[in-house]
Amino acid sequence: MTVPIRRARENELAEVGALISYSFDHLDADAYLVPDPAQRLNVMADFFTLLSEQAYRQGRVDVIDAPDGDGFMAAAVWFDRTTDLPAPHEDDESRMVELAGPWLDRFAALDELFEKNHPTEPHWHLAFLAVHPDHQDKGLGSALMQSVHEELDAAGVPQYLEATNQNNIRLYKRCGYTEMSPLEILLPDGTPFFRMWRPVPA
Repeated sequence: MTVPIRRARENELAEVGALISYSFDHLDADAYLVPDPAQRLNVMADFFTLLSEQAYRQGRVDVIDAPDGDGFMAAAVWFDRTTDLPAPHEDDESRMVELAGPWLDRFAALDELFEKNHPTEPHWHLAFLAVHPDHQDKGLGSALMQSVHEELDAAGVPQYLEATNQNNIRLYKRCGYTEMSPLEILLPDGTPFFRMWRPVPA
């Protein structure tokens, strides 16, 4: 599918965070992080915005605009892990504490799980791939991935991600990702993520 993909501007990152939160609201991981459904969308939007800002500085954030010009249909948030991540901005920690509120320990558990199980080989990390529910099953997620895969393949850089369910695993396999060992990593409540790696094609 050919769709116009562009880099998000810095002043659009809060909108990217809101899209990811809305698109991910059904996930068990989000329910673990913010057990209160009345607060979940807003808290997770702030969390995804913070991470999108970090990726904007050390990676890239790509979007597909809605045809009516009102927001985004899809977004992909990538971190460049071919070098060490830079030190967080001085206010990142305080923002994290504020947005997480009484659930800070749950966000800390997520961060610990991901860092403990993150590959050490240089790569790019697809942190979030979000498609608005009104625009799913149209190939937008695949298009966002393909545009970056082509660049990274040419540069000889593999890619990594954590899938959230079996449907996503099937999608990522079609895009060249393979299951890692161990595949499944678990949050304290048993909610799984699935580690996947996309090697540079031979």
